[in-house]
Amino acid sequence: MKIAMIGTGYVGLVSGVCLADFGHQIVCIDKDEAKLALLRDGKTPIFEPGLDALLARNMAAGRLSFTSDLRAAIDGVQVVFIAVGTPSRRGDGHADLSYVFAAVQELAGVLTDHVVIVTKSTVPVGTSRKVADLMRATNPALDFDVVSNPEFLREGAAIDDFMHPDRVVVGVQTDRAAAVMQAIYRPLTDRGFPMLVADLETAEMVKYAANAFLATKVTFINEMALLCERTGADVKAVANGMGFDQRIGPKFLQAGPGYGGSCFPKDTRALARIGQDHAAPLQIVETVIKVNEEVKRVMIDKIIDLCDGHVRKRAIAVLGLTFKPGTDDMRDAPSLTIVPALVGQGADVRVVDPQAFREAEELLPGVTWHDDAYTAVQGADLVVILTEWDDFRTLDLARLAGSMAEPRMADLRNVYHCDTALAAGFSYYTGIGRKSVMPPV
Repeated sequence: MKIAMIGTGYVGLVSGVCLADFGHQIVCIDKDEAKLALLRDGKTPIFEPGLDALLARNMAAGRLSFTSDLRAAIDGVQVVFIAVGTPSRRGDGHADLSYVFAAVQELAGVLTDHVVIVTKSTVPVGTSRKVADLMRATNPALDFDVVSNPEFLREGAAIDDFMHPDRVVVGVQTDRAAAVMQAIYRPLTDRGFPMLVADLETAEMVKYAANAFLATKVTFINEMALLCERTGADVKAVANGMGFDQRIGPKFLQAGPGYGGSCFPKDTRALARIGQDHAAPLQIVETVIKVNEEVKRVMIDKIIDLCDGHVRKRAIAVLGLTFKPGTDDMRDAPSLTIVPALVGQGADVRVVDPQAFREAEELLPGVTWHDDAYTAVQGADLVVILTEWDDFRTLDLARLAGSMAEPRMADLRNVYHCDTALAAGFSYYTGIGRKSVMPPV
């Protein structure tokens, strides 16, 4: 098939490249000429493992191209995916659909033949029908179908998720549209990956419900971690004990400093607003949002307590800034709450991250960047592990402790164990929901 992908952000670019790898003819459309120039040169504007190689392979095969000319791009296409951003709208938490509707209106003005319009962006329930209404209002004579096809891509593992999905969800109104979507994803369904065909509203709701549930799991184990600290239990062992239960499962039960990224924060906020708008408030989701913010503040208190109650003029090395390893995404990362709080209280904050510099340089003023953990901790009073990159899982703890002014560690991802850190020369150590040794009050 010849397919157009409007938007070359995270979802649009990964989806377009992977669909090209299925053998489809993909043209990706964006208004950002600088980004397009980078892509045409075979370079990706985001860090996602394996994406550069897949991009180059499909461009070389002639299946993938990039343009800003919408009219030329949609010539002869059978399907148009809309994969533009839907960030949280400032002030009320609703998903901002202005980019979606702008793309639809522009698209309606240039289409002449039947096309299937697929909303790949994460949109509130009812949006696909609004897309159809806008198409009819703008181009009454056009024959078209609208489909909802939400994405379920984990940053850092997006290509594998696209190529080996737990499920493909499509919301349709007609058998004709369902047949087109089945043809697009036949390389997956022929290998046994399931496709759920539902109505538009159900498909839209699946995405929000799935992300809200996963965010709830993360937040639940983070609350349990705080309780473990008060009772002497070990949250890692608790999570393992829970995870063996097949009804629960082990994933998303790793205690940490709170969830972040491009999906969980904005999707939980949007879902909460949807519930309020329909007089069906989602109290669990609203509480998850509240608790997640509180968890980040608890992490700040942990760091301060480890520094004898104040961080002014203390040198603190922070290892990891992105919301998770394997990505350069800084959106709603816990570091954006924790690091500015430390800088604001007078700490000398040194930061290390393998991929964050491009995104984080402007977001985190007042910090000093270092290339590796060992240079960052020279003469430091505290080291904080904030993102569990592999680089930080294999540190020589004795070397780390030996080069610090005061060897103290706040391990906010439970990468190491307290006994291991103490044996390596650290004086004090705190994790999350596990054994800690803190300075006397």
